[in-house]
Amino acid sequence: MRHPILQAIEDAQIQREIPDFRAGDTVVVKVKVKEGERERLQAFEGIVIAKRNRGLSSAFTVRKISYGEGVERVFQSHSPMLDSIKVIRRGDVRKAKLYHLRELSGRAARIKEKLGKRKTTAEKNAARAASAPAAE
Repeated sequence: MRHPILQAIEDAQIQREIPDFRAGDTVVVKVKVKEGERERLQAFEGIVIAKRNRGLSSAFTVRKISYGEGVERVFQSHSPMLDSIKVIRRGDVRKAKLYHLRELSGRAARIKEKLGKRKTTAEKNAARAASAPAAE
């Protein structure tokens, strides 16, 4: 258990709500980049291959292929350098760490997309009835 004063300091620094994502998901991370006097946002889009949940020390690793070369970047989840994290698609994987993707390339490195549950006919009809204007 952590010391209460340290815990209070950490809780004050955790400011942002992070979207729910896990290994296998494709995300776009917008990072603040400072060039001289200017500050701009740089997007880094790739597959999350690892996630580390440790409160303020939480981090996640994103991998992408850039000009045929694999690029990995580790982001601190609560860093002030992160502007936003957006989940593009959900991956259907069974592992928490996808380090094996480093050795794979091309079609072998693809990840299946996790599709949402299909609605039954009864649910579709109920949704249609709720959205239709009431006939009087």
